[in-house]
Amino acid sequence: MEMCRTALLSVTHLSDSSIDLLVQEGTLRKWKKGAFLLKEGEKCQEIHFIESGIIKAFQVKDGKDINLDFYFEHTFATNLKSLRSAESSAYSLQAMEELTTCSFNKPGLFKLYAISQEIELWGKSLLESLLVEQEGHSAFFKLYSPEERYAYILEYKPMIIQRVPLSQLASYLGITRESLSRIRRRIK
Repeated sequence: MEMCRTALLSVTHLSDSSIDLLVQEGTLRKWKKGAFLLKEGEKCQEIHFIESGIIKAFQVKDGKDINLDFYFEHTFATNLKSLRSAESSAYSLQAMEELTTCSFNKPGLFKLYAISQEIELWGKSLLESLLVEQEGHSAFFKLYSPEERYAYILEYKPMIIQRVPLSQLASYLGITRESLSRIRRRIK
């Protein structure tokens, strides 16, 4: 849970007592490869801090998985829209490999928000940072071609290329595996 403490502080400063309350509320969980943290159609009730492993966010369209994002160690993963609005999730979150998370459920966090203004401000800061990430991710896909996206990932997010299978990466970039192979030959 020490890594979880560090993650909590990465969002905004917290007193030791607030960190202790949040850590007590968090649940250390181990997930098998392929386990669903959230299924499409369910209501999201948790925020997960990833201690080890990868989570993929994907949607099934015409019987095919369309990868929307990948979450790696030391990041938070959730479906922000479903979590905040209590609407059904439009996509799934699934472990791509053995996974360890420190998970926080919505009712438990709301209970802490009610007793600690500092923790409530922490929660707002976390949601804002997740929103900023989503906005950047959305712009990334609207502004750049698949080749430009691959070049960006190669330079700034090499862990995606190193740890995500090519077919999954191609789906994420919105292209076929063959197109990805051509792009990789051109860019190397």
